[in-house]
Amino acid sequence: MADVSVLSTPGVHLADKSHKAIWAASIGNLLEWYDFGVYAYLASLIAAKFFPSSDPTASLLASFAAYGVGFLARPLGGIVIGRLCDTRGRKTALVLTIFLMAFGTVGLGLLPSYETIGVWAPVLLVALRLVQGLAAGGEWGTSTAFMVEWAPPGRRGFFGSFQQVSTAGGSLLGSAIAAILTSSLSSAAMLDWGWRVPFLLGALLLVVGAYLRRNVEETPSYEASRQAPAGEPAGSGFPLGALAFGFTIFWTIAYYTLLVWMPSFTQRFAGLSPAESLWSNTIGLIAMIIAVPIWGALSDRIGRRPLLTASAVAIGVLAWPLFSLMTKGGGLALVVPLQIVLGILLALYSGAGPAAISEIFPTHLRSTWMSSGYALAVAIFGGFAPFIATWLIQVTGSPVSPTYLYLLPSAIVSLLVIWKLKETSTAALR
Repeated sequence: MADVSVLSTPGVHLADKSHKAIWAASIGNLLEWYDFGVYAYLASLIAAKFFPSSDPTASLLASFAAYGVGFLARPLGGIVIGRLCDTRGRKTALVLTIFLMAFGTVGLGLLPSYETIGVWAPVLLVALRLVQGLAAGGEWGTSTAFMVEWAPPGRRGFFGSFQQVSTAGGSLLGSAIAAILTSSLSSAAMLDWGWRVPFLLGALLLVVGAYLRRNVEETPSYEASRQAPAGEPAGSGFPLGALAFGFTIFWTIAYYTLLVWMPSFTQRFAGLSPAESLWSNTIGLIAMIIAVPIWGALSDRIGRRPLLTASAVAIGVLAWPLFSLMTKGGGLALVVPLQIVLGILLALYSGAGPAAISEIFPTHLRSTWMSSGYALAVAIFGGFAPFIATWLIQVTGSPVSPTYLYLLPSAIVSLLVIWKLKETSTAALR
């Protein structure tokens, strides 16, 4: 017979709540990032439907520019929703981001094309991307704070890593669905109506995510933070937000270059078909998702800084030779293992990163300034990474120029921030 006294102890009860909270946050986060990221995997089709041009490169650039515009709203979402999160609670902010993201995504799936309504099509497309950007700006910091604050002592790295597992899982889901549709439908059917299907599936976000998030409790850290000194102004977190900004530069450029932009790169320069490029990207994402919680748990044992440093150094040094290999004509058999390697190296940063960036802040300022610093870096450097990478290749004539002109400098900047941060893996959450 089970020991009832053990099962009813506060520690066991709190652990049950922790697991339920992480599950709810992860599912909602996965669906939100699926909604936000699926655009990139269908960029070439969206370019044809909303930015028709006689020059395919110009059309693709316009499509990626609209993709990047969604990131411009992320700092505003980070500030507004992040502040709501710190003053009204994590749960309130999480439910709000669900509804905003679902509205923007389903709207994209229903939007008439340029052929039907002319210039209003790209205008409305950009408007809906801005709505998605507001939601994404508030979602990342809020869900990260929620997961880390619910983590048991000594397990913040592992629990926080599920923020990135679910974020990458959303990208994986988007990549997989795009790959399945591209493999199953003809090119004409994909261009005609197939591209809409992944966006319309975003309606599931309301049903699943909203239900889960409405049935979880506030974090213990947030409840305790209500006792924080009332005289400490919210603006006191600005220097910490600046650290979060620098910390994120490499993270976001690496993520959006190595994962989001990669299908476009492998189609144009590695000889892969559209379906092959998406399947290769999906496999790389799977490798990353498997590795992230392993590295997150390891960061609880050996610290955050060793893993963060290893990721930035390895990717900064290896990106150029690995991308160069992909252009040599090895096809899918060469690209897949290289994408797996890059995914595992990026997982080093993504596993330790959520806990590390959360531990920079006290609880009553965490979501506001973590969201703002992170979202601003993503808006400036990450969201336009596909556009910048495409532009650098066009200007330099070198398909690997983004690795040494964009990715490597970002690794150096974030390394300087990492070396400045204290090791916080064993410290109590403030």
